[in-house]
Formats: sequence, C-alpha cells, structure tokens
Amino acid sequence: MARVVFLLVPQLHLLDLAGPAQVFSAAADLGYDYRLHYVADRPQVPTVQGVPLVAGLDWPELTRDDLVVVPGWRTSAHGPQGPVGPDDLRRLAEHHARGGTVASVCAGAYALGRAGLLDGRRCTTHHDVQDDLDRRFPAARVVRDVLYVVDDRVVTSAGIASGIDVALHLVATRHGPSAAARIARTMVVYARRNGHEQQASAMMRYRSHLSDAVHRVQDLIDSRFAEPLPLAELAAAGGVAERTLTRLFRQATGLTPLGYQQLLRVERAEHLIGHGSTVEAAARTVGFTDARMLRRLRARATRSPRPPGGSSRPGNGTPPAATRAA
Repeated sequence: MARVVFLLVPQLHLLDLAGPAQVFSAAADLGYDYRLHYVADRPQVPTVQGVPLVAGLDWPELTRDDLVVVPGWRTSAHGPQGPVGPDDLRRLAEHHARGGTVASVCAGAYALGRAGLLDGRRCTTHHDVQDDLDRRFPAARVVRDVLYVVDDRVVTSAGIASGIDVALHLVATRHGPSAAARIARTMVVYARRNGHEQQASAMMRYRSHLSDAVHRVQDLIDSRFAEPLPLAELAAAGGVAERTLTRLFRQATGLTPLGYQQLLRVERAEHLIGHGSTVEAAARTVGFTDARMLRRLRARATRSPRPPGGSSRPGNGTPPAATRAA
C-alpha cells in the first residue's frame, strides 16, 4: 500500500490538486493499492476558485514507498516566503531523506525549494513564475517549457493540467505504461510524459481516439508486444473482421496493428539499450529474431519527422532530455 499525501495551503488551485488526486484515485479503483490523505495547518482550506476544502491536521506515518504532493497556489496571495510553514518544510525534507518521493505542481515548487530539495537538481514550474523561481533558488537548475522534470525522487511540474501528466508518469514508473494508459482512458485525457515530446510513449501517444475496438486491440498488443500476434487474434480481441480492424486501426492511430507493435518494440529496445543492453540482446528481448530489423526500424524512426504537438501520428520515440534520467 502506498500513501499519497497532499499538502494543502490557502489559495491553492483546485485543478493542481484534483488532477493528480483523480489519477491516484482511478488507480485505486483499478486495483492498485493507493490511499489518499489531505493535510493542512487548518481544518478548512480556502481555494482560488472559492470551494473550501476540508483537511486533516495530522500527517500519517510515511514510508519510502509513499508520495507527498504539494499543489500550487496563487502566488499573488502570499509573500516571497510562500504559505508553507517550517514544520511542513521539515517534513518534506525528511521524507525525501528517508528515500521517499516529493512532488510539486506549479508554485508548489517554491515549497520544495525552501525545503532545500531543489539545490543542485533540475526542476520546473509554471512558465509565469519560472524566472522568479530561478532567481530565488540559484542552486536549482530550472528547466523551461517542459511539463515536468524528475530528478532523484524530486518531481516538479508546470501546473494546472500538467499535474495529471506527472501523476500518470509516476503511475507508469511504478506499475508500467499500460496501467497509466488505462487510467488516462478512464479520465478521457492524453497521457503525456513531458513537454519536449508531448506524448513520448507510444502506449500513451496513440490513445487519443474514441474507438473501443481499437482500444481493446491496443490493450492486447500493449501486454504482449514481444510475442507474435496474428491479425486474426487481434481482430477477435476487437470483435471485428480482420479487414475492418486494419481500417479502424489506421483511422484511429495512423498505423497498422503491426506498425504499432513494432513501435512498442523499438521504444522498449531503446530503453534497454540506454541502460546498457547490446542491440542484439535488446532485439531478442522485445521479440525480433535478430538485430537487423531493429536497426532498420531505429534508422527509420530517426529519419521520420516529428508530429505536431497534439497529433497522434507516428513520430520519433526517442525520450527527450528532460526525463531521460528519471
């Protein structure tokens, strides 16, 4: 069981809180054992949007498997020090020191900075306050124009809807991208991994359509992409004829089922190679009989133009710099 503790402060933005909370709540609904807690220094917390929130005053006992999230607030409502008190700053620092993960949404990065967690680390925040964060915490390395950054269990995000993106990334890190894709589908959102390439994982990037048949087929391919998957088996999973599946799949994703499977294989192989595997070993692990096809597909991906930001069409699947170290 993992606890997700949200530290609530006066004048926080509802979506900074509600987006990540919905992700982890949806994960719990799908059988992943998360328990959500909301703590503050007062029993009722006002929000920018006018809806008061009820919070507990006592923090639960935390382990290294737990996550603490600091949602953002309206920066004009607080002075340079921000609304997080010294006791809570100490809790943030101690949780990270014990091996736990600490995350922020939007201006919540200021709390991580005051807790000393941004020193020497890459981080980000909403573009409106990036310059100010950079000035106030010169030992931090502010990464601009990305949705989120992960550096040594310190996770910072740009704010508002990007809180959903970073929560999905954290679920994918712990339970795999297929779990994150299922949650994104229940929330009817794109599952984005970062701001350099808005949908870096093919399991997420090609899920923006509304075809139930194609989603069912993608679920099967996602879970067994390293295996031979005959078109007849995929069509049966989708409940349609083979020719119909090929047409629907291309309409929904811009790819054939085989092209989608090969893209998943290449992305997984790139991950393995990036962590020290040889091309030959990576090729065998992801289901290729030898490395020739993998090399050919990698070369083709390198030559392919990137899609527009919101497109679900094929593009380069190379992980961007902002999250390679995550």
